[in-house]
Amino acid sequence: MKQRVLVEVCVDSVASAVAAERGGAARVELCSDLLEGGITPSAGLIATVRSKVSIGLHPIIRPRPGDFFYSDQEIQIMRRDIEAAKELGADGVVFGILEQHGNVDVERTRTLVELARPLSVTFHRAFDMSSDLQRALDGVCQTGADRILTSGGEQTCLEGIDVIASLVKAGKGRIRIMAGGGIGPRDALNIVERTGVREIHVGLSSPVASPMLYRNPRVSISRALGREYDRVQVLEEDVRTLHRAISLSGQ
Repeated sequence: MKQRVLVEVCVDSVASAVAAERGGAARVELCSDLLEGGITPSAGLIATVRSKVSIGLHPIIRPRPGDFFYSDQEIQIMRRDIEAAKELGADGVVFGILEQHGNVDVERTRTLVELARPLSVTFHRAFDMSSDLQRALDGVCQTGADRILTSGGEQTCLEGIDVIASLVKAGKGRIRIMAGGGIGPRDALNIVERTGVREIHVGLSSPVASPMLYRNPRVSISRALGREYDRVQVLEEDVRTLHRAISLSGQ
């Protein structure tokens, strides 16, 4: 019998984390500000999610939006955030550091991996922003990280499906490859079968209505006019639907 595919759901709220667990997810990646690709969640958010779910909890450790070349001060922030995540009961952490020329910063990443132990470590999609994915794979392996989250260097996993498959083969016995990027119920099974991954990372967020009854039409404090009234949330049924989709062939 084949090993079951692990589903990790990216969430930015307590409600989404609870829905992910109820829908059958094995793990959540916890972020704040998903509109900017996700940054480190607050200690309050980590602690509250930990108190509400029993599945794996992996906060992202990303001190700011933007690129993945970090200053010494930013690395110090990441160190403190990793220590805080450990104290708050996280099961793992998620981060990625690149050098200026697009290579994995092996030395500084390894230092953070060692600091994070015994927690599990995922090298996130900074990997997809590297200059050479095969070289980056070797670099991440040298850091001691447990897995790589990747879309195969493309915008979505479907576009990078052949590259993901090659990374799974190249990483076998060295590191786990987790596919993530645009995966939904319609294509999840195809991606799993064609790449050989045993872990997938999904968003599944749906727009939800803001409960605000009054809205000031003259002021916006977000980058896009009226964006502060936008909300998204993971829905339990969407997670269940994805699980059913990857179970069609006995996964």
